[in-house]
Amino acid sequence: MKRVIPALVLSAAGLVTVWRYEPSVDTGASTEVAAPVATPSASSPAGSSGSTVVTGSTLQTEKGPVQVEVTFEGEKITAVRMLQQPNHPQTTAAVPKLIAETLTAQSADIDTVSGATITSDGYKESLQAAIDKNASAASSSSSKPSASPETTTETVAGPTVTTEKGPVQVEVTFEGDAIKSVRMLQQPNHPQTTAAVPKLIAETLTAQSADIDTVSGATITSDGYKESLQAAIDAKGA
Repeated sequence: MKRVIPALVLSAAGLVTVWRYEPSVDTGASTEVAAPVATPSASSPAGSSGSTVVTGSTLQTEKGPVQVEVTFEGEKITAVRMLQQPNHPQTTAAVPKLIAETLTAQSADIDTVSGATITSDGYKESLQAAIDKNASAASSSSSKPSASPETTTETVAGPTVTTEKGPVQVEVTFEGDAIKSVRMLQQPNHPQTTAAVPKLIAETLTAQSADIDTVSGATITSDGYKESLQAAIDAKGA
């Protein structure tokens, strides 16, 4: 018995030692939630000359707020950045696709990403608002002198005409009184429209007015185009 007791005491002392030096575990849980990370895009170099950054409107969707920030060089979209987006895996996967399509299309006339319809719709609406802001700012600050002192360049955005096929809006650039170019800001996402728009623009540049023929198979788009075009012509110099 005299040998057993020291052994038990040593064993107990060993257990106490192990218990005293066992590392503690922090069970506190953080309640802070990180904001969605802004998705990078193919942006232009920081501080490049002629760049304009425009913030689109905030769209409250069922999944959460959506807001974009667009960088323009003149009228060209060089970058799109998400300021707000729903914290969902579908949104995270969809945003890079939406930005890539925007940089290619140079407009908000892009496809909805499957599985992220709500986010896609909010993205396109916020994007279009930013594009409209940029066009409006360009038209209000235009009348820049060109190479010839007597000739001025002016860019005017026509109103958005809502048609059965979708919204139609044009932007017209004038050199003096001449129509130099026409660009579609909004158009229906239909094959007939895609085929008709180049014809409508070509006829406009030839006629130098909105008195042009309707393109067969795209009557609704043609009528909306001519209405927005005429309004832009009427607004020139206003």
